[in-house]
Amino acid sequence: MTATITDERYTIISADCHAGGSHAAYREYLDPEFRDEFDAWRGQYKNPYKDLGDDRRLRNWDDDLRNSQQDADGVAGEVIFPNTVPPFFPSFVLFAKPPTAEQYRQRRAGIQAHNRWLVDFCSRFPERRAGVGQIFLNDVEDAIDDVRWIKEHGLRGGILLPNVAPDVDWVKPLYDPCYDPLWAVCEELEVPVNVHSGSGQPDYGRYPVSMLLYINEVAFYTQRPFVQLLLSGVFERFPKLRFVMTEIGCAWVPPMLARLDDILATIRDTGATGEIRYRDDQVLPRSATEYFHQNVWMGVSFAKPEDVAARHEIGLDRFMWGSDYPHDEGTHPYTREHLRARFADVDPTEVRMMLGENAAALYGFDMAALAPLASRIGPTVAEVATPIDVVPDKHLERLSGDLDPAAMK
Repeated sequence: MTATITDERYTIISADCHAGGSHAAYREYLDPEFRDEFDAWRGQYKNPYKDLGDDRRLRNWDDDLRNSQQDADGVAGEVIFPNTVPPFFPSFVLFAKPPTAEQYRQRRAGIQAHNRWLVDFCSRFPERRAGVGQIFLNDVEDAIDDVRWIKEHGLRGGILLPNVAPDVDWVKPLYDPCYDPLWAVCEELEVPVNVHSGSGQPDYGRYPVSMLLYINEVAFYTQRPFVQLLLSGVFERFPKLRFVMTEIGCAWVPPMLARLDDILATIRDTGATGEIRYRDDQVLPRSATEYFHQNVWMGVSFAKPEDVAARHEIGLDRFMWGSDYPHDEGTHPYTREHLRARFADVDPTEVRMMLGENAAALYGFDMAALAPLASRIGPTVAEVATPIDVVPDKHLERLSGDLDPAAMK
């Protein structure tokens, strides 16, 4: 029987997944000179996330459990950001601020242990896993050394850029030209520079409202690196730099670009905004929209309807879908239903790009190597094209509560 297009299966690559080692595993990957210090630190460490339980923790590093859950979701490949608490970190990796001068030696050893662990984790399933390595910005030469190590050891996900919060004054801001040698190396080596939501917030203190403030402002602080690199001319000086913003949606991009385009056009035309005057070397020659399409990709995790609607405005080739596995707010274990809810009315050619091809091109996945797995686990074109008619349970309702009722048949 001849297969039809509806029988074909999508090769799905999640541009946003997370993994990490246990403290026991990280100890084995630490430089031996730090192990006694690590044992002392670990003895005083209190896990703030005990409610996750043993089974849920295992998703970070257990190959069989992880692969079986990804298979059930139809996800063949994954870009892997950090998730657990590396050695000497004060908290979850995305929440932790950059190390102070006193903390730097130990904390850098901690992320190097994670990077070594991640190399082995990805090497067990190299066609499926693209790891994102970690660096710090305290010392630019150290950062460059770590970028080169990450590239040489096959972490195809690139680097996680530390987001500098406004109350951090011991690390230079991202728009400081001292980082130009780092951007140059990332450009030369074609290393993606990733920013992930959840980082860059100030210290809200210990108040009942602190986490509410965090969740309300997380998008703003995740957007700041893009605005800072754009306005400081980094994308002008490094036109081939690959910059990615992940788990922040994308519907906000067109209105922001329109606003920035207006500001930059006014400055180019008049050399001023109101009473503020600008020198010639402060005037960017092109629009924010042009720089975005030149340098920027979006990891659109658990996409909302408005994100999918914005795909052509941001550039169809820049939209990379993500599941955020194994986080609670992600699509697992209802990824298939999520895909139907979001992409049922989208042309399959566009769906292929957003669900896999774009991420493969940026992060170096071999689609041919993934094809046998995808032919077994991937959702079919017909399945994704079938609108949701029944919400499976209250958990999916939480994830898909913003579905358009008109699309429910």
